[in-house]
Amino acid sequence: MSQETHEVAPPSSARQLRTPSALALADLAAIFDDLQFTLRCCERLLTELERGPDGLDAVLVESLWVSALNSYARCFRPGERGMGLTGKDLDATGVQGEVVEWHGLLGRIRDFLIDGAVNPREAYSVGVSQAPTGRPDGIVITSVPHPLVDEVTVRQTGRLAFELSRLLDERIKEHQKKVFAGVEEMSDEQLGALPAIEVAAAP
Repeated sequence: MSQETHEVAPPSSARQLRTPSALALADLAAIFDDLQFTLRCCERLLTELERGPDGLDAVLVESLWVSALNSYARCFRPGERGMGLTGKDLDATGVQGEVVEWHGLLGRIRDFLIDGAVNPREAYSVGVSQAPTGRPDGIVITSVPHPLVDEVTVRQTGRLAFELSRLLDERIKEHQKKVFAGVEEMSDEQLGALPAIEVAAAP
């Protein structure tokens, strides 16, 4: 006898939960998205860096690197419900090496690129040119470019974002169970009184 299976269509709407545990779960989901964004930026960076110094787009490299660092840093902000990642989470990744020190270095690089008081791309100097007589002949503005991010740095950052994503994914699953357990205690009338929200279909 053949067994007929039916695919369950995903819901197109739901009821919004504003309980503390539900809001905390939303925070965890936002942090997970930031880690995934960091990881995707690192993947794009590796592709661009493979072009070599003469073929890469320096504007794209800087934009991706700054975006990666900014998204990564957001994951460690405690937030209203204290869901941000911590140093204990860095230790829990199991990544070998000085992970906490590397994390601190990423924070300093981000601060230099985003909040620094000087141009993060080049160091500028002003000089004066001289005529053969030794007299001033003109003003010269020159610069020394700071090196772009390198492949090793990008790979290590991507690895850390990946391992933190795995850790956070498990945390989200456990938190979902807690939120659902609380919902099961609500009556149909209580559920029906919650505001409706649309559920976007997965791409």
